[in-house]
Amino acid sequence: MVRPPPPTNKPHVCLSTILIMSSMALMDAYLVEQNQGPRKIGICIMVMVGDICFLIILRYVAVWVGAEVRTAKRGYAMILWFLYIFVLEIKVYFIYQNYKADRRSLDSISRKALTLLLSITVPVLYMILVGIDHMEYVRAFKKKEEIRNRLFWVVVDLLDILDIQANLWEPQKKGLPLWAEGLMFFYCYILLLVLPCVSLSEISMQGINIVPHKMMLYPILSLVTINIITLFIRGGNLIFYKDMRVSGILMGKNLIAIILKTCSFVQYRAQLQNVPPTLGIELQKNATPQAPPMLTPPQVVIQDMTTLPEVTTCEHT
Repeated sequence: MVRPPPPTNKPHVCLSTILIMSSMALMDAYLVEQNQGPRKIGICIMVMVGDICFLIILRYVAVWVGAEVRTAKRGYAMILWFLYIFVLEIKVYFIYQNYKADRRSLDSISRKALTLLLSITVPVLYMILVGIDHMEYVRAFKKKEEIRNRLFWVVVDLLDILDIQANLWEPQKKGLPLWAEGLMFFYCYILLLVLPCVSLSEISMQGINIVPHKMMLYPILSLVTINIITLFIRGGNLIFYKDMRVSGILMGKNLIAIILKTCSFVQYRAQLQNVPPTLGIELQKNATPQAPPMLTPPQVVIQDMTTLPEVTTCEHT
């Protein structure tokens, strides 16, 4: 196995590792406490073995993430995010199923605490994976602010997805149909896996030259999958199932996001139509990294050494 280079930013690597393992330990505590009797010991052994295997894999992936500092790459950051969400959501699924099976347990404090834990650890890990590289290769302050604004929307979208998913395990008067619950959970699961990776890949493709039209994939996907579809999900829960836990604030956020993103798309299309063709070609050339010009080797002329020209010295300097 190829030994990874030493991480350049060790504090970020340690912080991400501590955050991941502490959140996993808290999920394990939920799973162990939900089981009583001899089954509790078996669940404890299973989660401990799983955490040890996960820690071994995390040791290599986290170091490679720290080694990507001072570059525009986010490959191992995406692998770490995918691995973390994949394992975390499996544990959340079993916790949610245990809550669903035990109808008598209406401990709203522990369920709210689970929602709070996810709403803190998931966005914070994403910000750590972005902040592990200070993007020193981006010199312009305006470009840095544009990236920060985009990352802010990613964090808000993560909270929106987690709010939809939390409706499944928080106490509710009337439960959703089984197919609707499963569809809602795995829809949020896929969004948590894919969308942050899309955002990280857009940043990694920029490099020094940040081009707006190369960072349009995430806004389009989030507009459709989060702002529009989750608006229908909350509206359906409110109308058909009388779910009073639907967040009206996030529904308003989705409406505002739809308006803002639609206006930005229209404005961007108008700017593209007004750009002259020659300027568009020049911008496209500047957007792509150009290789340094090849230096032609100097031509050496070999003269006849028998007839060297006489060099006269100049008296005046």
